Amino acid sequence: MRALQTATLLVATLGVGLMAGLFTAFAYAVMPGLRRSDDRTFVQAMQNINRAIVNGWFLLPFLLPIPLLVLAAILARNGPGRIALPWILAALVLYLAGFLVTGGVNVPLNNALDKAPTNEGPAASGGSGDPADRSGVLQAARDGFEGRWVTWNLVRALAHTTAFGVLAWALFLHGTAGTAGTGGSV
Repeated sequence: MRALQTATLLVATLGVGLMAGLFTAFAYAVMPGLRRSDDRTFVQAMQNINRAIVNGWFLLPFLLPIPLLVLAAILARNGPGRIALPWILAALVLYLAGFLVTGGVNVPLNNALDKAPTNEGPAASGGSGDPADRSGVLQAARDGFEGRWVTWNLVRALAHTTAFGVLAWALFLHGTAGTAGTGGSV
């Protein structure tokens, strides 16, 4: 049982850490870099990123921490690592908060931006085909996306990073609970 507790907590911590790193990298590198781009480049880059990121390499560490944290909480409640339980629950709440921000704000913004035309021609721009029409559509798409997305990405990055730190502490407490031999005292 102890090995299952440790493995569950460790894999959950790794998954949360991967998500914290991804969202934080967007906050300190990707979005500031794209901020320097023109509207067309910004919209195309974000569309390409948003389409490419929906894959198993992203979805596994994004989705797996939730059931693993629930299982880790159950195992901690019923096992020798009970001292880590409040920290596991705190991490679960923080992770869920970031998860809900992703699904409730960032993904809908991504989906709206995906509808912005970036191709050449009048059909793509919704206008006469004049580059000024295209640039206005792209600027409007960017203006409706960038500020909110960046703000809410920072919220989820902070939530996931804090969850990662809390889980690292829970993992430490879980490990010390086993060495104390008392099932919960440090």
